[in-house]
Amino acid sequence: MGCALRRFEANPRKITGRAESAHYPASGTPESNKMPLSLADFDYDLPPGLIAQFPLPERTASRLLVMDGSHLEDRRFDDLPDLLRAGDLLVFNDTRVLHARLHGVKDSGGRIEVLIERPVGRHEALAQIRASHAPWPGSRLVLEGGLEVSVVAREEAFFLLRFPGTEDLVDLLERHGKLPLPPYIQRQAEDADEGRYQTVYARHHGSVAAPTAGLHFDASLMDTLRAKGIDFAWLTLHVGAGTFQPVRVEDLAHHRMHRERYVIPADTVNALAAARARGGRIVAVGTTSLRALEAAAQEGDILAGPGETELFILPGFRFRTADALITNFHLPKSTLLMLVSAFGGLENLRRAYAHAVAERYRFFSYGDAMFITRHDTE
Repeated sequence: MGCALRRFEANPRKITGRAESAHYPASGTPESNKMPLSLADFDYDLPPGLIAQFPLPERTASRLLVMDGSHLEDRRFDDLPDLLRAGDLLVFNDTRVLHARLHGVKDSGGRIEVLIERPVGRHEALAQIRASHAPWPGSRLVLEGGLEVSVVAREEAFFLLRFPGTEDLVDLLERHGKLPLPPYIQRQAEDADEGRYQTVYARHHGSVAAPTAGLHFDASLMDTLRAKGIDFAWLTLHVGAGTFQPVRVEDLAHHRMHRERYVIPADTVNALAAARARGGRIVAVGTTSLRALEAAAQEGDILAGPGETELFILPGFRFRTADALITNFHLPKSTLLMLVSAFGGLENLRRAYAHAVAERYRFFSYGDAMFITRHDTE
């Protein structure tokens, strides 16, 4: 079964600001025959049996589909050192997934499921709540471990919750919450997921989903890359629950991108400049790393420090930072599929996804990966 992405071209509009929503891509020269973007343009057929429900026994055993323009090559992830050369720079997202899923009851006794979107301070968090009837501001929730949580306010799809006591919220979640596997993994998290749904270099708690391209790296592969002269740099982008929210509008000009927090260290800015100076390539490990880099570069040079972004990347976007991207396969009609279509070229990505389906690659978080060389001239 082939990929059913339809052809489109972008209707360009300039993106402004590091943390502003951008509903049209920034592009070079607009063309008079550009067609508006449509959600249906990003659909494709995927047999459910190709959605990976468990990780492979070894992180590096995944398949790797290499895409350079229209050229495709089937490799294994442990072939990655052969695709890189001394002086290249890999940029990793070192966020760590929170135990962000909790169950409990409302004052009325109705059962609920809470998914933390992000902590906001040491004792409050924005969260999604699944319940037969949404709780009211001012009401109380009793969560696992006897946690009595106050519903402070509702902010669109999210609720502001206040947690009890003086203990830091992250510590509370680690003790009482559960690892939030994505909704397309149709099972409960198991003990093995505690390690395998985190990258080996995860450091900073704050995400509700893993930066999945990084799940393919193990310590041995990273040692091999270092020995070859490949440099590493780090940033942090905390993945929010909005990453699983479907795009609900057919006209993408009306889609509002979810907001995510990131930090670009000064050492990373220096490493990026050094890689450019020596002629090395910058390789973003995952769409989260790429999104953070592009958000930080929207005013020109990449700026160090914290930021928030609603950057919505579509084909026609002018990338400023990475030369290549390591990424997993993404859901139909998702903003991540739109981003990789922009990076590798829509027609090229269509062919790659059709090939991946035909060759029975494994899809999504625990699935296989791609190595994409930038080709953003469509």
